[in-house]
Amino acid sequence: MVEKSARVLTPGPDEPAVAKHGATGPQTDTEREFAALLAGVVRVERVPVDSHFFDDLCANSLVMAQFCARVRKRADLPSVSMKDIYHHPTVRSLATALADTAPADAESASVTSSVPAAPEIVTKVGTLRYVLCGILQFLLFLGYSLAAAIVAARGYAWISAGSDVIDIYLRSVVCGGVGFVGLCTFPIVAKWVLIGRWKTREFPVWGLTYLRFWTVKVLLHANPMVFLVGNPLYVLYLRALGARIGKGVTILSRTVPVCTDLLTIGAGTVIRKDSFFLCYRAHAGRIQTGPVTLGRDVFIGEKTVLDIDTSMGDGAQLGHSSSLHSGQAVPGGERWHGSPAQRTELDYVRIPPAKCGTLRRAGFGLVTLLQLFLLGVPLTVGGVYMLLTQVPALSDRMGPGAGDFASADLYVDALVVSSVLFFGFVVVGLAVLFTVPRLLNLVIKPDKVYPLYGFHYSTHRAITRMTNIKFFKWLFGDSSYIVHYLRGLGYNLSKVEQTGSNFGTEVQHETPYLCSVGSGTMIADGLSIVNADFSSTSFRVSRASIGPHNFLGNNIAFPSGAKTGDNCLLATKVMIPLDGEMREGVGLLGSPCFEIPRSVERDSRFDHLRTGDEFRRALAAKNRYNIRSMALFLMVRWLYFFVLTVIALADVDLYDFFGQVLIAAFLVFSLAFTPVYFALVERAIVAFRGLQPQLCSIYDPYFWWHERLWKVPDEWLNVFNGTPFKNVIWRLLGVRLGRRVFDDGCYLTERMLTTIGDDCTLNAGSKIQCHSQEDGTFKSDRSTIGDGCTLGVGSHVHYGVTMGDGAVLAPDSFLMKGEEVPQHARWGGNPAAEMRDVPSRPPALMPKE
Repeated sequence: MVEKSARVLTPGPDEPAVAKHGATGPQTDTEREFAALLAGVVRVERVPVDSHFFDDLCANSLVMAQFCARVRKRADLPSVSMKDIYHHPTVRSLATALADTAPADAESASVTSSVPAAPEIVTKVGTLRYVLCGILQFLLFLGYSLAAAIVAARGYAWISAGSDVIDIYLRSVVCGGVGFVGLCTFPIVAKWVLIGRWKTREFPVWGLTYLRFWTVKVLLHANPMVFLVGNPLYVLYLRALGARIGKGVTILSRTVPVCTDLLTIGAGTVIRKDSFFLCYRAHAGRIQTGPVTLGRDVFIGEKTVLDIDTSMGDGAQLGHSSSLHSGQAVPGGERWHGSPAQRTELDYVRIPPAKCGTLRRAGFGLVTLLQLFLLGVPLTVGGVYMLLTQVPALSDRMGPGAGDFASADLYVDALVVSSVLFFGFVVVGLAVLFTVPRLLNLVIKPDKVYPLYGFHYSTHRAITRMTNIKFFKWLFGDSSYIVHYLRGLGYNLSKVEQTGSNFGTEVQHETPYLCSVGSGTMIADGLSIVNADFSSTSFRVSRASIGPHNFLGNNIAFPSGAKTGDNCLLATKVMIPLDGEMREGVGLLGSPCFEIPRSVERDSRFDHLRTGDEFRRALAAKNRYNIRSMALFLMVRWLYFFVLTVIALADVDLYDFFGQVLIAAFLVFSLAFTPVYFALVERAIVAFRGLQPQLCSIYDPYFWWHERLWKVPDEWLNVFNGTPFKNVIWRLLGVRLGRRVFDDGCYLTERMLTTIGDDCTLNAGSKIQCHSQEDGTFKSDRSTIGDGCTLGVGSHVHYGVTMGDGAVLAPDSFLMKGEEVPQHARWGGNPAAEMRDVPSRPPALMPKE
């Protein structure tokens, strides 16, 4: 499939450019073999050794990935990575740079080829244990649902006994407060009872030890304390779970560490959002737990991954879009960045401290608790009660007979209730988003340093939360209307050159009022604009500016002060530079980043569709299609809400007969109905047929139809992480999935183009993306993950990729399009390449169950 796709996506060499190098022939055996292999890939008789891969031969990264794969299959040639290709873009320069790594002679080559790579031992379990684990997980959920239903029912009954509004409010304060404390403390108690103290160890998935691990993990993720990330109370919560955390620590990432006894964080440390420091990982069919140790005054940037068995000394820094692989240790006072991280001189702490002592932190936590107990929780609990019992129009609809599924009144009631609540949320929500955050923003001044845990900090957090609601970005994203939505939020978009796909559905920011995007820029998806700086005592918001005529790939953190200007291509998972000269007219790839060609020939083949009357007609047609997609998005979500409303209203009428059992049954029904419903929706959109690899313009109707698939809600998938049920759901969605796959939180963008073998291990935050959308050209292809493969935490696999059986992709790695990973190989980095002599875990830290 890779070879076929390469032929489709390659326009062929520039013959005049090749001709000017016609007299240049190979001078060494390595040059000769490289030239012969490359000629076969680009389908020409001969490749001059001084021909530029991209400018003269019109190759692209997909074609060159195939070339690298062919070279790696030759034991008598040095291994070539995509990073080598970009740094040395001719046969001669490549051969010269790699001369020292080539085998000395045929004898050594034969010896090398006769010694296979040490295979990764994958722990396999029987199907019976796999199924039994799923059954026990379901029973645990059923028991938890029943316990929650009993507590909710008794609380509702007690609140109902209130005599007036004041009495109901006071009862709501007590009941809601007790319920909130119970939800927060139950995971802590469960952790200490089921686990005790976490220790460095290994154990297989799907066993009883794993079941205890999974139970604690799910309870931690479902804990309402997750919403208090960025609050001193969250630090206290982690300490109660066994983490050793010093004074003045600020944690902004909502990724909850699970093995908390193995987490050590020194005083004054800052951990930015979207960072992973789980203290465990899944590897080759086993869960491995290990320490993450951070000293005093450490800084962890956004979108980082800290693998197990990593450490950072006092005052150390790790930049954004970076990672520490297992066994790496950053000495005190040093600054590192990249994936895997390496030393840099760049200072990532760009804000001076402010006065923020223990008293201020304690006061902020106390005020938060008072707001929760006196306002948030009672208004939610009491408000629901008052809505159901005191509003005549609603209470009358839920009278006797509403539980009869054969009664038309039930469906009329549900239609009215669901429509008012759902579409009322859409209308009122947009009105609030376009007004309230603007008023709050009046008190936040750009580039001014404010202390943490005060009025300005609370205001900033409110702005961030309100303007990052995912529902509306999913509604308007991948269409012309996302531009108007972002402008309504406060983005400065200059003079927009509308393409119909200026932004994807997953754009996030710290504050929308300091986001600038230049004219003609297109952004794929997963962009995080980092326009706030934090220290352990202070914060500051400042403008982040993306230049004109840029293209941004997926999963990028874009900080303020970025050294990128006009006409740049910023590749998927690239680390945006903060030092050096301003980059313009180039492409950037990798972490740390390096320059690549801004574009290649294939990216301009659809340029005739971007101007003139043909463009205007195509854009108008795309807009009409996107409106229908948005309407479908709303209808699908509303219909889902309508069905749940029908069941809920029926439960209310039958409550006197079956009581809290109905509440538990409603929770179980919701859990089962959700995947079946949205799987049927996705299958219906594709007319129950599979996707096929494509190369087309974004103005091709196929692409509009493909975009529609991305609007089908799938955020509910994370509920099933770490269970056999997620594998069932992936199969319903069209994934060619093997047996006993362990999926701890992987995301698949094109399910029907993805193949995953038996006994694979997919870690949290990993992603398999079978498409790209560069400068208005859409490409998709199949990706195949062989039996027993492991995808590390936060890793990203592009389209057209093949991973051989037993291969391992390290955490936070980016496996580029078209790459072929050999069997049992260990690859890592951004972009990923073979990692030699790197054990999966330091031998001294490998105790087993």
